[in-house]
Amino acid sequence: MIPTRRSARAATLSRAAETPLLGFRAMAFSVAALAALAAAGAVRAQETSEGSSTSAEAEAGAEMVTQHGIATFPGSLKYGPDFEHLDYVNPDAPKGGEMSTWAFGGYDSMNPYSVKGRADRLSSTPYESLLTGTADEIGSAYGLLAESLTFPADRSEVTFTLRENAAFSDGSPLTAEDVLFSYEVFRESGLPSFRSVLREQVDVAEVIDERTIHFTFTEDAPKRDVIQTVGGLPVFSKAHYEENGLDLAENSMTPFLGSGPYVPGRIDVGQSSSYERNPEYWGEDLPINVGRNNFDTLRLEYFADYSVALEGLKGGAYTFRQEFSSRDWATGYDFPAIDRGWIVREELEDGSIATGQGWVMNLREPQFQDPRVRQAMNLLFNFEWTNEQLFYGLYQRVDSFFENSELEATGLPSEEELAILEPLSADLPEGVLTEEVPVAPTSGARQMDRTNIRAANALLDEAGWEVGSDGLRRKDGRTLSVEILNDSQTFERIVNPYVQNLRSAGIDASMERVDQAQATERERPPFDFDITTQMLGQDNIPGAGLKQYFGSESVDTSVFNKAGIQSPAIDSLIRTIMEAESQEELNVAARALDRVLRHMHVWVPQWHNPAYLVAYYDIFRHPDPLPPYALGSMDFWWYDAERAEELSAAGAPL
Repeated sequence: MIPTRRSARAATLSRAAETPLLGFRAMAFSVAALAALAAAGAVRAQETSEGSSTSAEAEAGAEMVTQHGIATFPGSLKYGPDFEHLDYVNPDAPKGGEMSTWAFGGYDSMNPYSVKGRADRLSSTPYESLLTGTADEIGSAYGLLAESLTFPADRSEVTFTLRENAAFSDGSPLTAEDVLFSYEVFRESGLPSFRSVLREQVDVAEVIDERTIHFTFTEDAPKRDVIQTVGGLPVFSKAHYEENGLDLAENSMTPFLGSGPYVPGRIDVGQSSSYERNPEYWGEDLPINVGRNNFDTLRLEYFADYSVALEGLKGGAYTFRQEFSSRDWATGYDFPAIDRGWIVREELEDGSIATGQGWVMNLREPQFQDPRVRQAMNLLFNFEWTNEQLFYGLYQRVDSFFENSELEATGLPSEEELAILEPLSADLPEGVLTEEVPVAPTSGARQMDRTNIRAANALLDEAGWEVGSDGLRRKDGRTLSVEILNDSQTFERIVNPYVQNLRSAGIDASMERVDQAQATERERPPFDFDITTQMLGQDNIPGAGLKQYFGSESVDTSVFNKAGIQSPAIDSLIRTIMEAESQEELNVAARALDRVLRHMHVWVPQWHNPAYLVAYYDIFRHPDPLPPYALGSMDFWWYDAERAEELSAAGAPL
């Protein structure tokens, strides 16, 4: 499985979020994000290439070119066809030991590709795809199951040749028939938002022989990422799927049969899960895998409470923790295991695009129809006070859906942006063409910033929501009521002050505390919530995945379009992004999209942390420096058996 390139470091105590089918996003490494994805539940520029000129033939107009990988835009892949290992791994890393971490809540399914049930956070680990990405490039993908791919310069078709020894974990051969079957299952039974992508972009998929599969793409489909789209689909065994009567659309405790380096081990439903390294893994010696998949066991422990989970680290219930609570990071790590040197506490640089975390407003609800109401909601959250009083100054404010990247819109629209936006003027929010892009408001040191409250009151007055004798705002006999959905006990300390500020402006605001299962259910169609927290940050090379978050066709079906966005202008901008043929064109189109979304005021942006905050028993080692786009704890870290023996002898709870 190919995770998204988005850093899996949600900000303070954000809860689990579903991830889209990952082959539709920028390509990335195979297991690297899973530890952080598990711990936070949340879940990314391009390096100057001095490597091979693998796409030179295609650029020169050759009719067909056969390569070991593919780059999104014309130019060299970083790694040539004869590379020995990725630059950021330790090729001599020892194999062995266990990496364990924690996750919030529980699970009742081993199917990560269905909206039904709650899948184990590591349940995608056993699956591989034809192509995979790296943690030091953006937009490049290399053969994993595929030995090579052959395609023309216009990328209107592609032929994948499978590696001769590719096999499932039970030893049965992985063939082109399995690839075709997996594609067809995702096309027919996958989430509606990516079923439509496959149906729109792929015209014909056909097996040529046992090791060869060919895809022909529809004539009008954007071609930039389409090869990576089909190359990123997880592959599982057709025979096993049919023999066990499995259904991709249903939750099930029977995992599909994959080909990855790890297989399911001990599964304690809702409590813990483990995955064992397959000693017969077919791809062990591939250059793309050298120095990776180093642990014998990956284990996940579930906790229903964040504070209890931290105690679990102290007691040795698990050995690696990525911290998402600024309060715990600042005050919770003063205990004997730290003092004795048993547990290492580090802040590691994170160069990835921000998560785009924010409170999203459900635009399907009548109280959010007027953008002035949505602007007022934004004004009433005091980030500066929250950061100082609750976050110990560790966080930075989010402004953009592409925060911390060159895709972020700034200031007034450029001439290039206007060339894209002006033809869409009839469908654009007010001010897009003439005003600077909105940024998150700045508040004062007091929780209730009176300047912003006055500005919010003025907007609500303009929108016709008048304050009654009881202090609540009403319009046409209906009270302006909003409910913030929250499934985190610790997040309450952040939500409650915001609720107080909302109420000071006459909004009948409240927090609805639910458990994880209830939150998951209510955030899915038919979207039974007013406001909820979501990660909306996108990839450095966004593409078809934007449809799942912002496309009109996904408004009633996609679990990712929680805000209910539907706009012809946004649909057009997504198409322009998908058709961009250079990094410069993509930058301009993405900035235009970012500008329009921000002028819509669909969210109250929250915060992000530019560093990974990690604490772990001093039995793990990692590359130094880390690659720019991944923490990679379960991917390319390794186990120090000698140090583990020393700690055990000293009494560490290992």
